[in-house]
Amino acid sequence: MSKAHRGKGIRELVSRGRGSCPVCSRENIKVLYEQEVGEGETKTKIRICKICKAALKHGKKTAPRQA
Repeated sequence: MSKAHRGKGIRELVSRGRGSCPVCSRENIKVLYEQEVGEGETKTKIRICKICKAALKHGKKTAPRQA
């Protein structure tokens, strides 16, 4: 079976979904996962990498604080 459309959604993003992760500070890594940061009405969504998303889910890391 053909896999011609694999990654089609990533190709449409700026820099093909790559950037720097605000949690682990890695550069040129895919930041595709949204995470809400903040409390109350000041919640904002940031994009983080796959590794940090799993670490936040399991309590290994904490989300960065928004200034």
